[in-house]
Amino acid sequence: MKVKEQIEQLREMNVQELNDQADALKESLFRLKFRKSLGVGDVVKDIRREKKTLARVYTVLGEKQETGK
Repeated sequence: MKVKEQIEQLREMNVQELNDQADALKESLFRLKFRKSLGVGDVVKDIRREKKTLARVYTVLGEKQETGK
């Protein structure tokens, strides 16, 4: 998914959905870091992607809370 499409999709979500998405990304990131520590596969790209997506979720969440939506 392209970045602009992903951001638009995140902007369409409400605050509760964004919080759920952030929780899911945190859990996924934890599991990826655990797999990396075990040395299972090449997960560095996946970790980087998840971190960027989580940052986008927090950015959109901050925008929504700032405007009071």
